[in-house]
Amino acid sequence: MDFATIFRLEENLNLDKKTLVFLRWIAIFGQLFSVNLVYFFLDLNFPILFCHLVIVIGLFTNLYLQFGFKATLLKDLYSSLFLMYDIIQLSILLFLTGGIFNPFAILLIVPTIVSSTFLSMGSTIILGSSTIILLFVLTFFNLPLPGMEEYVLSFPNYYVTGILISLIIGLIFLSYFGIRFAGETKKRSNALNKLQQILAKEYELESLGGQAAAAAHSLGTPLATISVVAKEMKKEVGEGSKLTKDIDLLISQTKRCSEILKKISQKKIISDEFISSMSFDDLLEEIIKSFKESTEKNIKLNTNRDINKIEIKRNPELVYGLRNFIGNAVKFAKQNIQISIVSDNINLYILIEDDGPGFPEDIIKALGEPYIKSRSKILKNNAGLGLGTFLGKTLLERQSAVILFENGSIFNGAKVQIKWSINDISI
Repeated sequence: MDFATIFRLEENLNLDKKTLVFLRWIAIFGQLFSVNLVYFFLDLNFPILFCHLVIVIGLFTNLYLQFGFKATLLKDLYSSLFLMYDIIQLSILLFLTGGIFNPFAILLIVPTIVSSTFLSMGSTIILGSSTIILLFVLTFFNLPLPGMEEYVLSFPNYYVTGILISLIIGLIFLSYFGIRFAGETKKRSNALNKLQQILAKEYELESLGGQAAAAAHSLGTPLATISVVAKEMKKEVGEGSKLTKDIDLLISQTKRCSEILKKISQKKIISDEFISSMSFDDLLEEIIKSFKESTEKNIKLNTNRDINKIEIKRNPELVYGLRNFIGNAVKFAKQNIQISIVSDNINLYILIEDDGPGFPEDIIKALGEPYIKSRSKILKNNAGLGLGTFLGKTLLERQSAVILFENGSIFNGAKVQIKWSINDISI
């Protein structure tokens, strides 16, 4: 893992300034309240003036952050510097008030947890390592715990070691959880953004088809007029005129434009079916036909067990989702792919089966999640990151489908089962 990867430089990570300012105000006022409560109310002695000085410096740094920084988002570097200062500030306060034995020592791990959730792994490693070093320092070097000066209090070594280890384990565990949580959230967010882009493109193409058809209809009349006028001009000038060839060219090009516009109009008639009702077997036949144009593999549609020939509403989500799973079957199959429609009065199933190597056992339970990678050597050349499966699954689930992945098809390969309730899919 190189420097750019650890610090995720290409991602331009930021932390919302308001969030950091708010957290630091909570910490500062909490520190002020705690030290004054212990000194004045509990009447315990410790260096109160030094503690106030440290807290006031922290207060000024937060005022500078709130009003001195004009940007609303703090870059990874600046956020890390402020969090590093918070670690050092709290370490000084702990040094003055009992070190690792102070009950508030657990708060020393908070800046690293914030970094693990919002910032890069590199920043989190630096902050976490600094925190661990300071925990070791506070374990062996500190002023007495407030109120303990009058007592001879000696903690057993194993007790001190236990406190230190518990804080370090808490730091590592919560940081790891923050990194994983933030990473999974970002992956899913990126995948959903890609999904929205794909759907937007599908709807844009549909809109362009309608506009093209409208243009074809509007241009038909003027082109017909040009053609009629050109033919009349040809009659007027006669066959021997120098202009005859030019007029013939004008007539032929006008005819060509009319044919092009006619094709556009016909395509619009086809695309009108995009939002009209149709049966599942018609939809699947259309998808299968598009794949047969680019592959020599045998793709068969079986409708023998489709006893409930329902009508559905075609939409981009449904078409794209089905195309994804059929495309994966075509990609990994050796030669044969069978797509079956099975229905009764309650449910409708679409089974997509192939004679390929099947789903890898190391990721079959995670299929449908974005950015997963199989270690299977058999699929090494064809394996992706699972984004297509995630998109297809998400799109079909938005259409009330339930997706099941398993091995053991009729060809002993992969099998995808897509299930709908008749009431949810029929129109």
